[in-house]
Amino acid sequence: MNEWVDVCLNSSSPLDPFDSSTSWSLAEDPSNSSSEPVVRTLTPDLQPATTAVGIQEVSPWDIALCVTGTLISCENALVIAVLFYTPTLRAPMFILIGSLAVADLLAGLGLILNFVFTYLVDSSVEFVTLLSVGLLISAFSASVLNILAITVDRYLSLYNALTYHTERTVTFTYMMVVFIWVSCLTLGLLPALGWNCLKDESTCSICRPVTKNNAVALAVTFLLVFALMMQLYLQICKIAFRHAQQIAVQHQFVAISTTKGVSTLSAILCAFGVCWLPFAMYSIVADSSYPVIYTYATVLPATCCSVINPIIYAFRNPDIQKSLWMACCGCVPSNLSLRPRTSSDV
Repeated sequence: MNEWVDVCLNSSSPLDPFDSSTSWSLAEDPSNSSSEPVVRTLTPDLQPATTAVGIQEVSPWDIALCVTGTLISCENALVIAVLFYTPTLRAPMFILIGSLAVADLLAGLGLILNFVFTYLVDSSVEFVTLLSVGLLISAFSASVLNILAITVDRYLSLYNALTYHTERTVTFTYMMVVFIWVSCLTLGLLPALGWNCLKDESTCSICRPVTKNNAVALAVTFLLVFALMMQLYLQICKIAFRHAQQIAVQHQFVAISTTKGVSTLSAILCAFGVCWLPFAMYSIVADSSYPVIYTYATVLPATCCSVINPIIYAFRNPDIQKSLWMACCGCVPSNLSLRPRTSSDV
């Protein structure tokens, strides 16, 4: 303490403890008469700047989306493997199922990559952001359009039951699949071609960097697709019940299968609507200023649709079931081999 008094007496100018030019170290507070050092006088200029490393907290919603993407990828990879290694599964209906599986597989991989880009890669890079959102837009758009194509295929299989297998060619199916993928890849490239909100954050939708106008256009298109699917499924139900009444006497099992198929189609439509409608409606009314929790709460059910798709469109099909049984245990259950195949199984 004596040293401190000598400095004050011998200095030509008083030392102001509150002067901005004064930097205190691990020393005593001059206003404190005790000999104990006061650690609170440590100022930031003595703290090492390299020790303060910001760690981004992982959102549980992002973890849930990543887990969902992993499940989607595993399911659809299995479907693609079965279709690829089974030569007998080359009919038009299996081409559509394979296209749907590829779309959902890419959607699952897109969710995983989005998690990686968010937490393990510098997401401020525009290329990373545009690549992630472009993949997700293309994959989920292709998934929805492939479901629509399968719905149309089911309708035609009942509406033109007698001539369906002769009129429906593999070439026509491939052309339809190519059209779907070209359209969806074009949609995915739009953000990279300048249709994004990276330069004007006020125009962002709930899914950055998609603009509000583009998100509304995609949501309205989805609502139109959903309305078309509803109309087709209503027509399918009418045709199926009419066929069931006509052949119930001679072929009872066909009538039972048709009725069961109609119930299945109704469940499919309800599941599709429950998964996608909340996200589509929210995309229309909301923008980037809305709480992000609402976006997660609507996106997660939409991604779950890709979890349900392999179960509905692939694993319920008796031919795919036979291939899975042969791959797993080398045999086919007797009740499965005797089961008749109908359009509702596809």
